[in-house]
Amino acid sequence: MAKLLFSLRNVPEDEASEVRALLDQHGFGWYETDAGILGLSAPGLWLRDAGEYPRARALLDEYQLQRRSRVQAEALERQQRGEGESFMQLLRTRPAFVLPRLLAILVILAFTLSLPWWLLR
Repeated sequence: MAKLLFSLRNVPEDEASEVRALLDQHGFGWYETDAGILGLSAPGLWLRDAGEYPRARALLDEYQLQRRSRVQAEALERQQRGEGESFMQLLRTRPAFVLPRLLAILVILAFTLSLPWWLLR
């Protein structure tokens, strides 16, 4: 029976490609599912044989440790060069990402601060 090895939700494409190549390189039988038309399904990489899961999981854990170290080193290098992304840069480049979250924060804050006024009324 198949077993989910790696969820692809919110995973960068380069990482997904590296994981696919890693699974192929080590001869694992796997297949991929996508999120579907509405994005409600669980995209992921599945092992065809659940018996291979411990070996595949160990390989994937090692890969993720190496990737984390590499990505952290790259981020630190960018930050030292002064190329780190600030809030204003993020707001300019991805307003559809930032503005709804900022609005939600303000709504929650306003509700929280007005709660005592409504309760003591």
